[in-house]
Amino acid sequence: QEHIVESGGGLVQPGESLRLSCIAAGSTLEYYSIAWFRQTPGKEREGVSCISARDDRTTYADSVKERFTISRDTARSAVLLQMKSLEPEDTAVYYCAASDWQELCRRPGWTSRSEYVHWGQGTQVTVSS
Repeated sequence: QEHIVESGGGLVQPGESLRLSCIAAGSTLEYYSIAWFRQTPGKEREGVSCISARDDRTTYADSVKERFTISRDTARSAVLLQMKSLEPEDTAVYYCAASDWQELCRRPGWTSRSEYVHWGQGTQVTVSS
């Protein structure tokens, strides 16, 4: 069982940036496809972005395209989510999730929670003036 840990959340003003980090404590995320999800109270958890294990193919939700960038660090032990031009609507708890499916991010099903076997506890991102 991987212990997924997210970090980097916080309070920022509209237009500012944040970088979230996802690691597997004591292990590596290199062999997993990784997605970031977010959730606000009373709403479904939504897929934000995904990076495949096989070829690092990336996919984004329409609401964050051109603003968010998902990547792996050089050691391939962590997955980063660089968020810029943040909006109040981006306020949510952000979760990192890991899947054994090597090419998951090529498929529409990447947004399905059932595709992921490991989840972190989440990190709060608040965008407010």
